[in-house]
Parts: sequence; C-alpha cells; structure tokens
Amino acid sequence: MKPPFSRTLIDLVREQAAYSNEACALVCAQGRFTYADLAQRAAKVAGAFQAAGVQRGDRVGVLLSNRVEWLDVCLGAGALGATLVPLSTWSTRNELAFLLADSKLVLFISAARFGDRDFESDFVALQGMPGVPVPERIWLLDNENGAAKFPSYNAIIDGASPLSALAAGVDPDANDDALVLYTSGSTSAPKAVPLRQFAVVENGFNIGEREGLTRDDRVLLSSPLFWAFGGANALPATFGHGATLVLMEKFDPALAMDIIEREGCTAIYTLPAMTSAIAYHRDYRKERLATMRTGVTIGSSDEFLFAVEILGATELCNIYGATETCGNCAVTWHHWSAQRRSLCQGPPLPGQEIRFIDEDTGVEALPGMPGLAEVRGYTTLGYSGASAEQNASAFSDDGFYRTGDMGLLNADGDFVFVGRVGEMIKRAGINVSPAEVEAVMRKHPSVQEVAVVGVPDAIRGELIFAFVVPINSEDFDSAALLRHCGAELSKYKVPDHIEPCASLPLTATGKLQRRQLKQLALERALALAAIASQKRASAA
Repeated sequence: MKPPFSRTLIDLVREQAAYSNEACALVCAQGRFTYADLAQRAAKVAGAFQAAGVQRGDRVGVLLSNRVEWLDVCLGAGALGATLVPLSTWSTRNELAFLLADSKLVLFISAARFGDRDFESDFVALQGMPGVPVPERIWLLDNENGAAKFPSYNAIIDGASPLSALAAGVDPDANDDALVLYTSGSTSAPKAVPLRQFAVVENGFNIGEREGLTRDDRVLLSSPLFWAFGGANALPATFGHGATLVLMEKFDPALAMDIIEREGCTAIYTLPAMTSAIAYHRDYRKERLATMRTGVTIGSSDEFLFAVEILGATELCNIYGATETCGNCAVTWHHWSAQRRSLCQGPPLPGQEIRFIDEDTGVEALPGMPGLAEVRGYTTLGYSGASAEQNASAFSDDGFYRTGDMGLLNADGDFVFVGRVGEMIKRAGINVSPAEVEAVMRKHPSVQEVAVVGVPDAIRGELIFAFVVPINSEDFDSAALLRHCGAELSKYKVPDHIEPCASLPLTATGKLQRRQLKQLALERALALAAIASQKRASAA
C-alpha cells in the first residue's frame, strides 16, 4: 500500500476520513466509530482543551483503559500540537505521585475508577504534593461522585465547541512529540520516552506493511494503548492502512475469542501468555478463529510457532524493539515461511539502522557475530524528566540508542535476538525493573537487603524471584512482605516467590553477583516445581 501523506496522528485520521467517510476506524465497548467520527470527536475535545488554555508543546495526561475517550484525548491534544502522556491504569498511588510530578502536565484526564482502583480517592490524597495538578486541572470520566472535587470530563466535552482556527505558526508539526511513554528502566523509577509525531506515524505504517495489513483488516488489541505495543505500534499500523482497530479494555481469553468470532478479526497483537490462555481455555476451538491471518508477537521459536498454530494466523510476524524505538525496529515479513519467521525478528524496518558493538572491545562486531544492539532512526531523541540523567549512557554521541540487548544480523540480513545483557525481567511480555521492585521491598521494616532476578518460565517468560536478607529471620513473614509489594507496586511487578537467605552473593568489592543469584534462583525454582509436582501426584 502507498504510505499516507500525513505525518501527525490527527492528520492521519483526517486523511483516512477524507478517503472514505464510512470507513470504520474503531470498535470498542463504547460502540463503532468511523474515521470521520474520530475526527469530529477530536475537534470537540481540542476545542475544550483550547478553552482550558492548552497550547502547543503542553503535556496532557490520560489515565484510561482501552476505550474511545483515550483516542479522543490523544487526537484532541495532537490537534493543538500538545503531547499526550498516557499513564498506566495499574499504577498505585505512590507510582502516580512520581509520574504526575515527573511528567509536568497542564491537564489530566482520568477515569474516576477502573477495576479495583479508585483513582478519584488517590487524587484527593495526593493533592498538595509536588507536581500533582490542582482539582480544576483533573477532569474525571464517569465521575459518579459528582463534580464537587473534580470537574466532569463528560460534562465539559458535551458543552464544548469544536476547535476554532489556530493562530499562524502554532499548527501541529511533524516534529512535535506525539507521546511520552513511561517504561521500566535500569533504575528504580520509570523512564519517560518522548516519541515524535512523524516517527510514530511512519514507523507504524512500516510495521503494518510487514504484517500485510489492508483497509479490510480488523486488528484486535487487548494490550494497553499506554504501552508502545499499543499506542506506538498497533494504533499507527492500523490507522496508517485505513483498517479497523478492535479494542479490548483488558485481556480475557474467552472474550477475545468471542470478539474474534463476532467481528471477524483478521489480525492480532498477542504475547505468549495471552496465546497460552486462549489455547488452554475450555472454549477454545480453532475454527472459532478462522478469520485470523496476521499480526505480531514476541517469544522464542517454539512460542512463535505455537502462536501460529493455535491462532491460525499463518502470516503472524515476529518482532523486535523497545519503547525507545517507537515500539518495533525489526519485523519479519508476513509472507515468509513460518520457520524463517520463528528464527529471527526480521530485517530492520525502513528508516531504522541497527549496529552491533563487541561487548569486550567496544567497537563494531564482525558481520554475523553477536554484539550489543544499538538502534538509530525512528527513535526517541532522549529521555525527559528525572530519567534525562541517563541520556549520556543510553545514547551514543552519533545518535544510537543502546538497547542493552545482544543480537546479530544473520546471512539474510535479519535481526536475531540473542538475549538481554541487562537485568530487566520480561514477565508476560512486560518489562519489570529489578531496581524498582527492590526499592519498594527495602521500605518494609523486616527487610535488611534484597535482590530481585528473573527465572525462566514456560508460560510467563520469566518469574520474579526475590532473595531477602531479613532483619530478624525468626520473625520474618514473607506473606506480609508480599502484601506490602501488592500495595506499592502494579500487579505484574509483584514477586512470584520470596526466598529468605542469610546473605547475598557479593564480589570482593561488594558488588552483587547477579549471575550467581540467577543460578541459585533457577535451582530453587526447579526444586519448588518438583515439590509441587510430588504433591499433585500424591493428591491424585
């Protein structure tokens, strides 16, 4: 397909609306919306934002699940040249305190509550803390408690007039930041990753080309839009091809199969844990997914082939990338053999350059030899907020992003992921920073020292294994520590197992020996699995 002319997300939606006034852009719990519908809704939201004083370059926050209002806020902010800062709906109160202070929002749109999270109560409790917007700048969606404390987003938008003409010179620009996405990093705090409009649009289109998307495709996305996998990958890939994005507010295998069957979804954004949940669900039947053709996933060769077989997505694509690289920087072609797609992550996307640095010498590795992967092209120009202090180490002088991953280009020029050099844990496809989990665990009065590592797991990729040196081993309560973690951390960051120990393995200079710790964790995990297996056998 020919690439769109547009280089901003709002212009992309307008361009697709002009191409076909009836083309369906979005299916979600709130209804069905054409590209023309989204353009009109964005104009009204932009008018409300303009009346509230939002200007080009300002940051507008959003804390919503996968629903039409997330797109309304994204496109409405973009129509003014403002930047969207999506926050995770899994954020705890303490995490929100940091994110709000770090992101410097001029306006914040949030759900009053989602699932078991009462965000309205969080915002009340956080009032007066540095960086937290005042009540008038926090607009709540579906505010059941009335507008006494926070304005109602619904009421404001209902009464707004569409965007009036902008002054000369303040129109949205392709070089404006479209999104600032927060991602777990090598430090205890999330990193703020600005992504430019043209990079999101153009790289997203290229991703969709590798998938073989057309205007007739219906793309199922259950991963959050506040991840790069959603907002910087699935969204621009789908809209860049004039296709339909089918949203789920949260993943559920039974509902996913129902939606695929009902909507005739042809593409899917999935992760190994999601695919497994579908495969082992009691209502799984392959014929229910008969319309499936393409999409993207991550994982080992076996996990990839398993997804192709279970989903019936014969043209499913393997991918590699990071939030810093606009989601993906390498994607396999959909028309390749499944075996080839399973063994690599494809050639670099157009506009993405990947090189490999020898870990020992610091110079480029010989062709075909593994090295530290570095990416330049459709990448962030650098972190913002508190994480900006990492820019010197995360980016080279000539503009390459240092991924911290080991990889190589094979004889065909395809990227092959070798492994993660850093300490990040990949749990169910989600990056978890050990330092962040350790920082929370150290707050508990029973903890003297703690170290967190990942342990390979067939279902979830990696489990989070925490070694704890208690202050008092006799009174140590691992269940109480887990409850503390659950209150302070998002659910996917909570350790799967806590192992009390007398000391942590250290070098002569006092540095933690993480490789040794990972080996200990693996041995302990295998022992625990054997014990659990014996118990199941005895019970049977």
